[in-house]
Amino acid sequence: MRPWDSVITDEDQRRYDAAGFGRAAGIGCRPALLIIDVQYRTTGSVPMPFWQAVEEYPTSCGDVAWRAVGQIGRMLELFRRKRWPVLFPHVAPKVQQDGGRLAAKVPTIMTIPPVGYRFVREVGPIDGDILIPKKHPSAFFGTTLASHLIDLKVDSLVMTGCTTSGCVRASVVDAFSYNFHVAVPEECVYDRSPVAHSVNLFDMAQKYADVLPTDELLHTLAKLTERDDVQ
Repeated sequence: MRPWDSVITDEDQRRYDAAGFGRAAGIGCRPALLIIDVQYRTTGSVPMPFWQAVEEYPTSCGDVAWRAVGQIGRMLELFRRKRWPVLFPHVAPKVQQDGGRLAAKVPTIMTIPPVGYRFVREVGPIDGDILIPKKHPSAFFGTTLASHLIDLKVDSLVMTGCTTSGCVRASVVDAFSYNFHVAVPEECVYDRSPVAHSVNLFDMAQKYADVLPTDELLHTLAKLTERDDVQ
């Protein structure tokens, strides 16, 4: 069973397969981990059901976020152990004059208190990680992300965080457009809508990324040579 099997019909899946979509592109040898917008404003301060979580932060995704945090922690542990790059694209606290179209489309984002923008401690940055403030869904748009990845000689990106249908998807599409290998561990991303989560995982898997169970991707990554040994 894949995450989208209960949402995407067998007929639709057959159509994509007949057209040749959804083939595995594989991972390169120099991966980096992106942890996108894993902040308390998207998880809540503690695990709680969705309707309770949005009373604390209207942009919270509820307890599904904390299940993903646990899985992101497993991926992060591997990257720490192998000394591979970890980057944190994140929305910084906004002021009214720089809200742009997002402030009009999602006005509640302008009401989040600064504490909501703190990184979730369990998967937060440490010295040496790269922080990428952003004002738009894609981690690439208007940021220094691409230049950091070039400097690090990265060829593959593991995308985690939220939301699956928003900032993760936008970042995946741009990474694909820059010709990076892109992998999405399916349990390491989250969304406030189960349907949007499933549909976007399916669409990314067909067109832009290898969407894999976290265990499978961890196994593949664990077999890669240490970065410092790659010539």
